[in-house]
Parts: sequence; C-alpha cells; structure tokens
Amino acid sequence: MTRPENFEFQEWWNQQRDKNNTTTTHDLLLDTSSSSNNDILTVQITTPTSDPTVEKGRSRSARQLYWLCLLRFQQLFSFFASLANGVVYLLRISHRRISSSSSSSSSSSSRLYRLIKAFLVLVLILLCLELVAYFKGWHFRPPVGSDEVLGMLGFVYSSWISIRANYLAPPLQALTNVCIVLFLIQSVDRVVLMIGCFWIKFRKLKPVATVRYAAADEEKGNVGAVEEYYPMVLVQIPMCNEREVYQQSIAAVCIQDWPKERMLVQVLDDSDESDVQQLIKAEVQKWQQRGVRILYRHRLIRTGYKAGNLKSAMSCDYVKDYEFVAIFDADFQPGPDFLKKTIPYFKGNDELALVQTRWSFVNKDENLLTRLQNINLSFHFEVEQQVNGMFINFFGFNGTAGVWRIKALEDCGGWLERTTVEDMDIAVRAHLCGWKFIYLDDVRCLCELPESYEAYKKQQHRWHSGPMQLLRLCFVDILRSKVSFAKKANLIFLFFLLRKLILPFYSFTLFCIILPLTMFLPEAQLPAWVVCYVPGIMSILNILPAPRSIPFIVPYLLFENTMSVTKFNAMISGLFRFGSSYEWIVTKKLGRSSENDLVAFEKESDPLVETTGLLRSSSDSGLEELSKLEISKKISKTKRNRLYRKELTLAFILLTASVRSLLSAQGIHFYFLLFQGITFLIVGLDLIGEQVS
Repeated sequence: MTRPENFEFQEWWNQQRDKNNTTTTHDLLLDTSSSSNNDILTVQITTPTSDPTVEKGRSRSARQLYWLCLLRFQQLFSFFASLANGVVYLLRISHRRISSSSSSSSSSSSRLYRLIKAFLVLVLILLCLELVAYFKGWHFRPPVGSDEVLGMLGFVYSSWISIRANYLAPPLQALTNVCIVLFLIQSVDRVVLMIGCFWIKFRKLKPVATVRYAAADEEKGNVGAVEEYYPMVLVQIPMCNEREVYQQSIAAVCIQDWPKERMLVQVLDDSDESDVQQLIKAEVQKWQQRGVRILYRHRLIRTGYKAGNLKSAMSCDYVKDYEFVAIFDADFQPGPDFLKKTIPYFKGNDELALVQTRWSFVNKDENLLTRLQNINLSFHFEVEQQVNGMFINFFGFNGTAGVWRIKALEDCGGWLERTTVEDMDIAVRAHLCGWKFIYLDDVRCLCELPESYEAYKKQQHRWHSGPMQLLRLCFVDILRSKVSFAKKANLIFLFFLLRKLILPFYSFTLFCIILPLTMFLPEAQLPAWVVCYVPGIMSILNILPAPRSIPFIVPYLLFENTMSVTKFNAMISGLFRFGSSYEWIVTKKLGRSSENDLVAFEKESDPLVETTGLLRSSSDSGLEELSKLEISKKISKTKRNRLYRKELTLAFILLTASVRSLLSAQGIHFYFLLFQGITFLIVGLDLIGEQVS
C-alpha cells in the first residue's frame, strides 16, 4: 500500500524559518523518491555549528553572575560595616552609662570596684596559665621532667603550684573556715526563727486587745464615752517629690473610720519641685473642703531628711493635745479601719510604745524583681518581726504603717537626724528606755515595691548602711543602759552583728570571692554542702511564708547572692563612715494602684462631704489644671537603663571560674558558678525589674 506524502511538517518548518529571519543551524535535506512498492523519506542532518544567539545568551548569564557576586560582596561588606558600627555604638553607650552611674558613686564604691577589677585581671591570668597547663597534660600536678626538657613555662607552672600550696592555700582555707562557721551560725538563727514562727502558728498565739471598737460603738452614748474610747490621734504623711502616689496616700488616711474631731492629718511635704508642691496643696485643700482636719506643712530648711521632717512636725504646739501618732509613707494605703485595729492595744498597757503592722504589696506580681522582694519581705514580717515581737517585745520599727505613743517618743529623745535609719534609731532608744513593742501580723497596710533595680539597689544601700552607723553611735549606750544582759546581748549580737553585719559579709566573701579563688587554688576546698545543700535548705525556709513563690526558689537564691555586693558595700560604708553612708535617695514609686484605689476612695468619701458642690467643683477644676502640668512633666522626663560595673565585673569573674571548674570536672561548683555568673550578668545589664528605653 502506498504511503501518502506528508507536507505539513515541511510547511511548519518553512514558516518558522521565515519568521525568525535567522540562518538555520541545521541543513535539512528531504529526498523523496517514489517507487512502486513504498515511499522513502530521507532526512540528512549535518553537524550543527555554534549558534551566535546561544553564545550571546551564555555570555549575558556570566556577566549577570559576575554582577550578582559583586552585589553579594557589597551586601556582606555593608553588613559587617553596620555590625562594626553597632558594636562601637554599643561600647560608647555602655561607657557613657557606666560613667554616668559611677560619677555619683561614693569613694567606697570606687575602691571596691577597683579591687574587684584587679581580682578579675588576676583570675584571667590564672585561667590562661591553667589552660596552657591543661593542654600540656600538667593539670593538677607539677610537670614531670628536667628543666631543660620542660622549658621556662614548665618551671613557672611548677613554681606556681609550690607557691599556692605552701603560701596561698592555707590562709584562704582559714578564711573559708571562718566564713563557713558564720554561715552555719546565721543558718541556725534562721532555723530558730522558723521554729518560733511554727510555734506561734501551732499555739495560735497573738496579741490581745482589751477594747474592741465594734462593741464600743454600741455602748457610747455621750461625749465622755467618745473621749474615752477614741483618743486623740495625729496622722503624719512625710513625703518628698511623691508625684505618683501622693493622692492615694492622702485619700486613704482621710477616709479613716475615726471621729473627725479626734484626728488630725499632717501632710509633711519636703518636695523641692514647685509643681509637686502645688499638686499636694490642692489635694489637701480638697479634703479640707470635705470636712477633714488636715494640714499642709512645708519646711524652708530641709535638713535631716525624713527624721528632720518628722522632728519639725512634732515641735508644733498643738501636738501636746494628742496621745498617739500614726506614720505612713507616701506610697502606703491603710484600710479605713486601721486605727480601730491598732489603737485598742494601747488601752490598759501603759508600757506599750509601738504597734507595728504588716506590709502588703499591691505590685508583688509585677515583674521578677518584685516577686523576689516579696519573698524576702514576707519572711521578714511573718517570721522575724512576729517572733521578736511575741517573745522579746522588741523589733526594728519599719518607719511606716505603725502607731507610736507620743509620750514614748518624747521619753527616748524624739527623732534624731544622725543616721539614715531614723526608724531603727528611735526603736533601739525606746527599747533601752524600757518600752515594749507589739507586732500585728493580721493587720496589713498596702504599699508599693520598687520595680526597677536602680531604685531597689539605692533602697538596700540605705537599709544596710544605716544600721552600721547606728551601731557605732549607740554601742556605748547599749552597754551603759539599765536593761537586762539578755536584751543587751540580743541587741548587739543578734540584731546588729549577726543580721546586719555578718550576713552581708559572709555572703559576699564566701560566694563571690572565696568560691572563685578555690577553683584556681584547689588546695583550699569549699565543700559542696556549703555551696548547694545548706543554701538550698535556707532558701526553702525563707520561701515558706510566701508559698506561691516556690517556683522562684532558684532565682531567689541566686539573686540574694547577687545583692550581696550592694549590701556588703553599704555595710562597709556605714561601718567606716564613707561618703555614701549618709546618702538619702527617695525610693522611686510608680503609683501602680493609684487609679483603682482613688475611685474606691472617692466612693467611700462621699459621706464626708459637708460643703457645697460649688467649692468642690472649683477644687476639682484646679486639680485638672495641675494634672495637665503633671502629665507634661512626666512626658518630658526620659529614663534609661543603666549598666552596673561591679555586677558585670563579678559576672566575668564567676564565669571565668566556671571554665576552670569545668576543666576540673567539678559538677556542683561548675553549675553554681555558671548560673551565678549569668545572674550577675543579667543584673549588671539591668535586665531585671522595670525595663525602660
């Protein structure tokens, strides 16, 4: 059968060739021959030559690849240039912030920093020496061989081992043993306090008041009964530039459930900012118009800080008409029944000078820093204050949320301006005069914890330098006082030495100095139970009064060791009267609870309004104008996180020691040094607490 010819392919090929107008790369020859039996299609393909179009495309691709690589190199160079600029900028910022933080530091702080920095250099040199010895196989033992074979490096390392074993390790081990003994004594003190607290809980021991105001309200029927049941009470609110919290403190005091004619409120304003003074004056005028007996006092000569402020207020002539004085700092918000819960304990107890209540924190869950502070202060109030108040009738006045008998204040000499812990000063003097104290754990007063590390550090510096000032000033008075020997021993050895001096000393020395040194001087050993087990048990005991904080037990242990450098520096400053020992910086508050509390205060204060709406509206309009000024000033102020050089230097020391511990395969010591060094690094970079830009 004859196959028909196919002309479709030929026609398509010709159309494509005409359309491209290019020279074909193939010579296609079609040879068609007809035969009687079949048709044969012959196709001959010659070897193709190079297509210039393809070569042109290939050359363009190579050029594109060249420019692409050039672009990538340019981007890489720009990345490294920007990275270098960022590092330089970071170093400049770090240097500026460290310089700004150190410009106001005291001479004692600078001396301590120089010692820590020298310690860091020594540790780095020792680490380099130990690394070389480790890779040469000399680890923990002197090199074996002659001096010619070992060389100069072997001779140096052999001499170092001999010096540290014969001369350095024995005194370090002696200091370690002393610190361990102090650590155990302080741990025993904690255990005894916990046993006392458990005994109070088990026996349900608590102070008993002879009068209850619920029953007194039902029985009173004449003026004489009112005077008998409701003594004259003076309420003082010392403050200084308390822009964020002045409203809530004044409002909380003004709505006390106490006869208005039997209470006088003194707002003791030491502010040096004129707009803050105007705000506080307007707030006082507002409550005056609502029928509250409240006065505004501002000193022209601001000497003596808080002690001078309180001393000036107590010198007023009208104070002699009052029997008790209640003191609240500007961030404290007592409940409306605060006076009714505290004043009854003075009835029939003429030897009682002070009734102290517990602090309760409105921002304890705000950040990690406030959670850790809550653990510490919960132990202080529920264990230390409660046990000392129940069994000794003495504890340190906390400076606020307490009620004093004015006669006791006058008997012990009143407020003195000689220390930054005027509250502890007057408590010690009252105790030496024979007065007794009562602590009420079930009466709580709301307050605010510092949320930034800078504010917390300044507060802790004042709290730990002041007791050392006071110990120097009243040591002779304690010895000469007429109180019993047991009370003298309690004041000197427990109250001052053990809890105020020994605790920061051994904590800093043991965990920040001795422990890193023992890694480079292995002949002096620090047992694992001192590093891990006993501190862990003590942390568990400390956290029991705040059981909801148990998940934070490890951060609490590490953070307390981190704070030891601040407490140690403060203790040294107060003990040897360095420049920063008498430095008072008001703890910064943020007024976290002011809005909600003020709404509640306004609702509860409606029955107190005894004036026309015209006066109230005029006062409110003035407050609105002042509030605009307040908001504008808040916006103008900018904050910056700071870098803390002592904490950063100690972080590098501990991390360097952890590397040395890793070479020695010391598990517990390595992990403790590693995590403690990381904690110091976090705190030194100001990454704990309130974060600001």
